[in-house]
Amino acid sequence: MKVLVIGSGAREHALCHSLSLDPDVTALHCAPGNAGIAEVAELHQVDALDGAAVVGLATGLGAELVVVGPEAPLVAGVADAVRAAGIPVFGPSGEAARIEGSKAFAKDVMAAAGVPTARSYVCTTAEEVDEALDAFGAPYVVKDDGLAAGKGVVVTSDLETARAHAAGCERVVIEEFLDGPEVSLFAVTDGESVVPLQPAQDFKRALDGDEGPNTGGMGAYSPLPWADPKLVDEVLQTVLQPTVDEMHRRGTPFSGLLYAGLAITSRGVRVIEFNARFGDPETQVVLARLKTPLGGVLMAAATGNLADLPPLRWSEDAAVTVVVASHNYPDTPRTGDPITGLDAVAAEDAPHAYVLHAGTRRDGGAVVSAGGRVLSVTATGQDLGEARERAYRAVGRIGLDGSQYRTDIAAKAAAEARA
Repeated sequence: MKVLVIGSGAREHALCHSLSLDPDVTALHCAPGNAGIAEVAELHQVDALDGAAVVGLATGLGAELVVVGPEAPLVAGVADAVRAAGIPVFGPSGEAARIEGSKAFAKDVMAAAGVPTARSYVCTTAEEVDEALDAFGAPYVVKDDGLAAGKGVVVTSDLETARAHAAGCERVVIEEFLDGPEVSLFAVTDGESVVPLQPAQDFKRALDGDEGPNTGGMGAYSPLPWADPKLVDEVLQTVLQPTVDEMHRRGTPFSGLLYAGLAITSRGVRVIEFNARFGDPETQVVLARLKTPLGGVLMAAATGNLADLPPLRWSEDAAVTVVVASHNYPDTPRTGDPITGLDAVAAEDAPHAYVLHAGTRRDGGAVVSAGGRVLSVTATGQDLGEARERAYRAVGRIGLDGSQYRTDIAAKAAAEARA
């Protein structure tokens, strides 16, 4: 099949990397892509938010499956336009994507579906904000109701910081703080059937020890040796399937990738948030462990045939990804810096370690930084310890002036697994 992937980040590179290994994928295109994706897919320029432009490109290429990666085109209804043109598309409608586009809408769906989540208030005035903050107390959890590229949430014990974040948002959701470790669980769905993937954990804070500002994610790992083996089945039954059923009941079926951000609290599993697409950087480690060819899985979801799909096959190996970010990330990042060492990783570390590009572009013969998160260095190993060693060895070969990365991705889990 001919596949067109929409997007330009490491998530899309991970998708393209996996699709390029699928023997049933005969042609792979990506728009707009990045310097790394260009090595496995043919790149095209397109306004990813323009449904008509995406349809025009897909039609011209003879694409038999369109995969919409980022959340903004999904919320903008790009998948609707592709679907209306008669082309199978992996990604929810604009209406269904509101489960990520509006935190308040997601809370309403969860309440109707009986999904366990944090108590919350939706606030539009400073007075409502103060009342909600006072009701829950510290630590305060303040979420921008709209899309914020993974950086719209502030968790703080400082009241003024919480107020300031709320003041910068048109509408906010203020929640009770959920204790316990966080887990990301993806599920592929065709609007009725739900197939969960393997869980992962990501690292949101910029600095080691979970210090520093919130980011879009500085690394991830899978599997989770500390998690209850029954976790996936429990979340499928109490969170994922009820949510998909509720969306179907509302007449806005959710087809695509439903991402549940979970907290494993002292009172049980609670949903922190839903996303309407693959998460970054968790996708990098989850797909690194998926043995079933990806193209068939996405096509089955896009065409309503997920119930006929054989059980997914997974590698027993562990996977770790370390994000290399540019100078000053997550504030205004510096871009245009040359990146070196990519060939060395390909020559010395493949196939166990490889580089997925996030914010990169070609400048003549050089690859240069073009965003905040620049690279996702991903590695597999027999256990988390070996995967970590391979990932950080590869990171050590890369040169990017002023770059930063965390040195403790999966360190705690690897140590506990070996103990």
